[in-house]
Amino acid sequence: MSLTNAISVDVEDYFQTEAMSAVAPRDRWDSFPAHVEANTQALFELFARFNVKATFFFLGWAVERFPQLARKAHELGHEVGCHSYWHRPVFRLTSTEFWEDTYRARNVIEDATGTAVIGYRAPNFSINQSVPWAYPILEELGFQYDSSVNPVRHMLYDNHAARRHPFRAGERLLELPIATWRVCGQNLPVGGGAYLRILPYALMENGIRAINRDEQAPAVLYLHPWEIDHSQPRLQASLKSRIRQYTGLARMKSRLELLLRQFALGRIYDSVYLPALANMQDKIVGSSQVEPRNNLAAAPFAPQAIADSSSHANTNVH
Repeated sequence: MSLTNAISVDVEDYFQTEAMSAVAPRDRWDSFPAHVEANTQALFELFARFNVKATFFFLGWAVERFPQLARKAHELGHEVGCHSYWHRPVFRLTSTEFWEDTYRARNVIEDATGTAVIGYRAPNFSINQSVPWAYPILEELGFQYDSSVNPVRHMLYDNHAARRHPFRAGERLLELPIATWRVCGQNLPVGGGAYLRILPYALMENGIRAINRDEQAPAVLYLHPWEIDHSQPRLQASLKSRIRQYTGLARMKSRLELLLRQFALGRIYDSVYLPALANMQDKIVGSSQVEPRNNLAAAPFAPQAIADSSSHANTNVH
């Protein structure tokens, strides 16, 4: 069986990462020279060379300043998703703060594209067992899937015991975890990002092939626009943070090109969400509690047109 893996991009700038948070506080973000527009455009061009449509999870803050980026992603046939507004780890928020941040980001992105946003990815893969209220909030706000679980050992978001394959996270919400390769009882990180930049490329290649071949499953992969930008300003963060952010930048683009050459890649919606939905015995039906707004057209790959809307009138805050 031929499988298409999913390639996704978490659209944020170099100064908005967790590694740089100590030296680039959110109240100073506007003072840093923005690279996100040029880097995201470079990814548009690279994907076009290989005729690949991807999923772009946009930070609401970035879309508010560069709405043309989200609009162009949609016009090019990419899927547009939500990556929060302020890029704060979910497990550091209250349920009310999470609702407000996600609500604001979703609205900004939908205003820019004119289409409903159905996919969410938390900053730093920060949805885990410590935030049981996150999935109900995403479902209430109309999301159909989340892709925030990276089931690996990690000093910040450690979630290694999480399920590795798509599962139902709510009545209508699916969780689509990042790719891991199960070897000797351990989950090896083969989903992309820093692991693609820093670890041997063979680990990524062999891991994806094993997932496709042995588990007959597509892999969910990810990266960030700043990871192909070797010229980004070097901020004076701690040594550990600088190692995390700057190692492998010079080779990231060539490694991404290898992935594009060696694997069939596509949007999360087509490649993972729809097959997972089809494989589940009881289908997800019904509409969300917070419906999409008026005048939001269906995305070109969506199964149905957007229905009538409440204009975000629901103000219940959790």
